[in-house]
Amino acid sequence: MTRLIALLPLLLSALLVALPGLASAQARERPFASERIVVETRGSGRDVILIPGLASTGDVWARTAARLDDDYRVHIVSIRGFGAVPPGRNQDGALVAPVAAELRRYIAERRLDRPAVIGHSMGGLVALQAAADAGRDRRNPIGRVMIVDATPFFPSLISPGATTGDVEPIAQIAYQALLLLGDAALRNQPTLIGRELGGAADSVFGSLGWQGGDRQVLAQGLYEVLTTDLRHRLPDIAAPVTVVYGWSPDDTNPRARLDALFQAGYRSLRAPARFERIEGAEHMVMIDQPTRFLAAVGRFLG
Repeated sequence: MTRLIALLPLLLSALLVALPGLASAQARERPFASERIVVETRGSGRDVILIPGLASTGDVWARTAARLDDDYRVHIVSIRGFGAVPPGRNQDGALVAPVAAELRRYIAERRLDRPAVIGHSMGGLVALQAAADAGRDRRNPIGRVMIVDATPFFPSLISPGATTGDVEPIAQIAYQALLLLGDAALRNQPTLIGRELGGAADSVFGSLGWQGGDRQVLAQGLYEVLTTDLRHRLPDIAAPVTVVYGWSPDDTNPRARLDALFQAGYRSLRAPARFERIEGAEHMVMIDQPTRFLAAVGRFLG
């Protein structure tokens, strides 16, 4: 438990990092009416869905979408309540499971044929939940899944034996702190927070730059990222899974030790996952190392 508390800043910083918004193109078809998500569609071809992480909007996928939309129909998701997107029903109750259900409704209503789904961070949890539900009920199947720097249970990356019960008190504190301080306070005092909580995350906290959003939605999202454990749902996933994550060859960087932890997290999949580590990337893999990430996406889409 002490180890979890000491390393909490490293986990939180990885989950909350994002970049300011970029301009997005106008949607080319009738908007999908939803109180959970907003979807922008561009290009034509096979369907690829991009899901951002905690406190990020679809803008973080700008470079990825620009590379793909000549050959694919790209569906760029923004979760309501993150960034400047109005929160809608995401202000009430759970977040990951309802957003995953809404993603599946989008796939059904748009009649997408076995789309590829790429989810980053919390968006990776949404992708795993949607793929598991699709595999279990065998409706509107997902063709393939790429998880970017996410695991079915995030705390397992810092303590392989951690349980939801271990993390619950920490998650409650984080939830209340975010409600009290708001995203602006967290953004303006990242180094101070890192020093007060301990651990080796000060430099990462110093570069914190997330897009913020509705305080209630952010707090709920952070709580669920810390406590959601989807490892028992992995056998339900029928689609092939690729896991991409940031990695460093520097032994002093915690990311140098992530290989075994990521592999252990996906051990119960029906078919073994394919793992790709992106050297030189931190949590925002697609922005930290765009060329290497796009090459991995190309291999994933085949």
